[in-house]
Amino acid sequence: MKKKLIAGNWKMNGSLAANEALVRAVVAGLPQAACKVAVCVPAPYLAQVQALCQGSALELGAQDVSRHEQGAFTGEVSAAMLADFGVRYAIVGHSERRQYHGETDELVAAKAQAALARGITPIACVGETLAEREAGQTEDVVRRQLAAVIDANRSRLGEIVVAYEPVWAIGTGRTATPEQAQQVHAALRAQLAAATPQPERIAILYGGSMNAANAASLLAQPDIDGGLIGGASLKAADFLQIIAAAG
Repeated sequence: MKKKLIAGNWKMNGSLAANEALVRAVVAGLPQAACKVAVCVPAPYLAQVQALCQGSALELGAQDVSRHEQGAFTGEVSAAMLADFGVRYAIVGHSERRQYHGETDELVAAKAQAALARGITPIACVGETLAEREAGQTEDVVRRQLAAVIDANRSRLGEIVVAYEPVWAIGTGRTATPEQAQQVHAALRAQLAAATPQPERIAILYGGSMNAANAASLLAQPDIDGGLIGGASLKAADFLQIIAAAG
């Protein structure tokens, strides 16, 4: 049975002092080998957090990656640069990137491909808006988003992590019920099963306002393999409680 993965997404939060206090508290409280744990931090803090994670089970993640290897792409960060800092995971296609930066399914798939080429596991995000859910389009939307990643990375699907993050439940305090989340995760698992002989190897995380109070019920669902944690990952006690629920 594969270990669950709990990945914190700090978003655009942090400072040198706050990061040190948070990471030290998380590392000190990590249970032994209960699940895999990572923190996806803003690019300026990769070196700091890499040093703080050394010798611990806490792995380093990035919040984005360029589709390009190098060149005249001001402000972009390549997968090779992330690899220099020991980055293990990179979030691609987060709903905030899709919404605020116009990222397309094709671009997200290319970013996943770039990460894989440098030995970095992409956490490929899919999810529907409230309007799409209310129109009964949830499964169509997430299947379309995942299909782009599958098509571009078919030979390496077993190395990808998928995160279902209903847009209407991100940072809103609203959460899909365990049953709603499981329904979408099962649809994604079926899609992966049609594309790879070992779909069970691919972790599918839930990423819609998972917190210390609801983590256990969400993580108990058969197709929920962990969590992509936003606000709760900025509070060591809450993050550790979610990690414990995944054990």
